[in-house]
Amino acid sequence: MSDSHVTRQWQSDGAGSIGRIGVLTPDFDPVPESEMWAMAPPGISIHASRVPYASLPRGDRARTFAEPPRSDTAVELLAGLTPHVIVYAYTSTSYLLGAEADEALRARLEKRAGGIPVVLTAPAASEALRVLRVRRLALMHPPWFSEELNAAGKEYFAARGIEVVHCARMAPARPFTEVPPAEVYAWAKANVPQNAEGILIGGNGLRAIGVIRALEETLGRPVLTANQVAFWQALRVIQMASKVSHYGRLFTEMAAQQQA
Repeated sequence: MSDSHVTRQWQSDGAGSIGRIGVLTPDFDPVPESEMWAMAPPGISIHASRVPYASLPRGDRARTFAEPPRSDTAVELLAGLTPHVIVYAYTSTSYLLGAEADEALRARLEKRAGGIPVVLTAPAASEALRVLRVRRLALMHPPWFSEELNAAGKEYFAARGIEVVHCARMAPARPFTEVPPAEVYAWAKANVPQNAEGILIGGNGLRAIGVIRALEETLGRPVLTANQVAFWQALRVIQMASKVSHYGRLFTEMAAQQQA
């Protein structure tokens, strides 16, 4: 029988037929793109561009990561494959430069990308907290965050009108490494206070989406993570009806709003 008489069901091939999402990440960090691939529904593809990190000035890398030309070059490379949106997957920049600097960074990168929208993680988190009506926040950070960076995270969200009732980095402190999901879950369960209306697990390099559903069931409150909120905001930019499941109330709320 010829192909013209056969209806074929093609297997999923990873094509971004609905939307391509670019991801800007440090060269050593595998987490943002892999977590976004895990959450991506059919028709959404993820494409990363890596920024050289070791050559940045030691002790000030979180600030200089966003400065030209490294991030700008990475954005231009992503723009070549015409993604629908680019995610800047490095929360520390927003923390240390402050909420007011986010808009200037976004505008600069969008200009270098030829007008492709750019999503920054920390502003996406702020919007997610607003949508979920979380006013009192427990903020949890990776064990490689410095005390300065941890405190800057609290100040960042406070400047956006969110009361941070608890802010701490995981212990024991250690250099960047893959943290097992069981450790992330246990730390959050033991440390999130009762008066927190929601939890944000900050830091794009901390693999955490795998514990969202379990923590929400255990704690009875919304659980957000850095790559989850960035991906959520990217889907909003694409204007895609949410088909993401198993990754938190944030996507459930998104689907409910779209049906209203």
